Amino acid sequence: MSSGSASLMWFRKGLRIHDNPALEYASKGAKFVYPVFVIDPHYMEPDLTAFSPGSSRAGLNRIRFLLESLVDLDLSLKKLGSRLLVFKGEPSEILIRCLQEWDVNKLCFEYDTDPYYQALDMKVKDYASTAGIEVFSPVSHTLFNPADIIQKNGGKPPLTYQSFLKLAGQPSWASSPLAVSLSSLSPVGDVGNFEISEVPTVEELGYKGYGQEELSPFRGGESEALKKLRESISDKEWVANFEKPKGDPSAYLKPATTVLSPYLKFGCLSSRYFYQCLTDVYQNVKKHTSPPVSLVGQLLWRDFFYTVAFGTLNFDRMKGNRICKQIPWSNDDELLAAWREARTGYPWIDAIMVQLRKWGWMHHLARHCVACFLTRGDMFVHWEKGRDVFERLLIDSDWAINNGNWLWLSCSSFFYQYNRIYSPVSFGKKYDPNGNYIRHFLPVLKDMPKEYIYEPWTAPLTIQTRAKCIIGRDYPAPVVSHDSASKECKRMLGEAYALNQKLNGQVSEDDLKNLRRKFEGEENQESGRRQKQKTLTGWLKDH
Repeated sequence: MSSGSASLMWFRKGLRIHDNPALEYASKGAKFVYPVFVIDPHYMEPDLTAFSPGSSRAGLNRIRFLLESLVDLDLSLKKLGSRLLVFKGEPSEILIRCLQEWDVNKLCFEYDTDPYYQALDMKVKDYASTAGIEVFSPVSHTLFNPADIIQKNGGKPPLTYQSFLKLAGQPSWASSPLAVSLSSLSPVGDVGNFEISEVPTVEELGYKGYGQEELSPFRGGESEALKKLRESISDKEWVANFEKPKGDPSAYLKPATTVLSPYLKFGCLSSRYFYQCLTDVYQNVKKHTSPPVSLVGQLLWRDFFYTVAFGTLNFDRMKGNRICKQIPWSNDDELLAAWREARTGYPWIDAIMVQLRKWGWMHHLARHCVACFLTRGDMFVHWEKGRDVFERLLIDSDWAINNGNWLWLSCSSFFYQYNRIYSPVSFGKKYDPNGNYIRHFLPVLKDMPKEYIYEPWTAPLTIQTRAKCIIGRDYPAPVVSHDSASKECKRMLGEAYALNQKLNGQVSEDDLKNLRRKFEGEENQESGRRQKQKTLTGWLKDH
């Protein structure tokens, strides 16, 4: 092989052929192209101590979705006369070995703002530059380069959607059509002594004995993504009138959204191509919705969160995060487990959590309901704990968006109207009065009359018996009383907000501990008062 005639294309996200500037650049003038993906044990190795099947970082549904996406990518590369070279190990070490062994003069990969990849990329780029290898790492996972927006805003990320839109304007690439296909790709060169494998199955990764009930109905891959995109945009009227936050969170046979989020997360679908397809539809209809509620508006929300996340130190935690309210959340692991394991006693909440575990996906309003319930609505449990559960179980879990949404829904940042709470009873009933969604995901309640399906603890024992579901035995009683718990949460948040205001956001660990102690003292007093009331009521009954 003549020196300087080969490129290495490192796939991480961006698992697609269409609109892939890194792949396009890798193929330009190269005699050989090495398409590489590294199975990272950090994300893929089974963790038997985790609360659900999967690794320490990702649930099995997301791992399966990724593997399906890789199989699809490999098939697409084979059609172009190439193939995907799959390795297993620490990605930066494997990449550096490949660069050392192969006669490569170009290293190409899509830019990633996720802190984990930023650290990996730094190691690989450092080696490449000392070895005289050209590095091409374009921004193509988002519509805009977050760094450009931050620079335009004087070095700080914009903290409101509207200010983000003003700074962003139109994407610079949007004026000309994107390259959506490759006619051919240079072949893979000599791989030397490397042991290259095919895309492994979940069983080959060590996941054995997991039945069909754990399977998400959504298949991974670029082919599936483009098929879903075509289906979505073929209904021009639906695209033109799409309006978030409207939509039915209880629709599960035909979800009320595009369900393209997992494909955007893994880059099986280019957000830029999606944007271009939507703007084409808008040009051919008389009227359409606009950001923030339109479908283009949803892509811009995604970029907004990417930009704030990229420009905010400790974005994924409360401590040391300058845009996050400091709140003395409870660390009640029993409440957290009841929420995570769908045992809260509120069927609407529990059904959503079952859908999350089984499908790895639920409607955005369903996510809002369970996140509010865990944090500021009823349980007052730390948003970071809920974030960890979503991060593990969602097939579309995305570092910037998941953290951004939990900051928002817990009223820790972006949104501060903590008196507005999703009711765990009336909100779902509004969309699904018969409770079909609950009956599907919680079959234990399938025979409960619709009058009681959202509050089965209020059903007389005769009705519970007839429905073959005794509350407290077959299905749990509520772990909290919504009316009193939501009042408590509002009061505690009010006090925490006042403390943040008084100290101008400079709330110390001791300040939080003192406020937590105050809350716990008040809780103990309240439960003591309730116990006395119970005893007195019992005594009056007996006399």
